[in-house]
Amino acid sequence: METLVIIGGSKDIDKMDCGIAPFKVKIAMKTIDKAKLSPKKSIKSGIQSIYSIEIKTINGKSISLSEFEGKKILIVNVASECGFTKQYKALQALIDNYKEGLVVIGLPCNQFGKQEPGEASQIQEFCELNFGVTFLLTEKIDVNGSKQHPLYKWLTSKELNGKKSSSVKWNFQKYLVDEKGNLVDYYFSFTKPISSKITKYF
Repeated sequence: METLVIIGGSKDIDKMDCGIAPFKVKIAMKTIDKAKLSPKKSIKSGIQSIYSIEIKTINGKSISLSEFEGKKILIVNVASECGFTKQYKALQALIDNYKEGLVVIGLPCNQFGKQEPGEASQIQEFCELNFGVTFLLTEKIDVNGSKQHPLYKWLTSKELNGKKSSSVKWNFQKYLVDEKGNLVDYYFSFTKPISSKITKYF
C-alpha cells in the first residue's frame, strides 16, 4: 500500500483509503512543485533610472540627466507671470550657495493659468534681466496630461521612481533628487526654495 504525504498536513493519507487516482496525485504534486519553483515578481521591476531621461535646454540642446549624476537635483516647473515668480531669486541663491553639490533645473510650463506664454528667447531674457538666473532652463514642457514630459512621468509615478506618486498642482512645485538619482521628496509652491525642508539635504 502506497502512502501520499501532504506537505503542510498533519497526517499521512493512504491513496487506497482516500480513493485518489494516481494521475490526480501526479497533477497535484506538479502543481505544488510549480508553485515552489515560480519566482516571486519583484516590486521594483518597473523602476527606471532618472539618468536615462533626456531633455532639451531652452536653447534647444539635448542633454542627458546622467550628466548630473553625483549631484543633487532640484527640479522646478517655472512661469514668468505667476505670484510665485519671485522664487526665481531664491532658486538662484541656492545655486550660488550650493553649486558644488547641487543642480537647479527650471522647466517653463504654461499649463497653470497660462502664466508662461512667452517664447524661449523671451523667457530666457526675462529670467536673466529680472533675477540674474544662471541655472539651467529647459524648453517649455507639459508636466501633466497626455503630453507629460518623460521627466515628470518619472517624478510623479511611484512605479517609475520607486518612492512615491504625486501630481503637479501649480507653478513652482519642487522635486528633489539625491546624488544617486533617487527621489527624495516633493514640495508644493508655498515651500520656498531656501526652506529648511529642502536645504537640510544640502
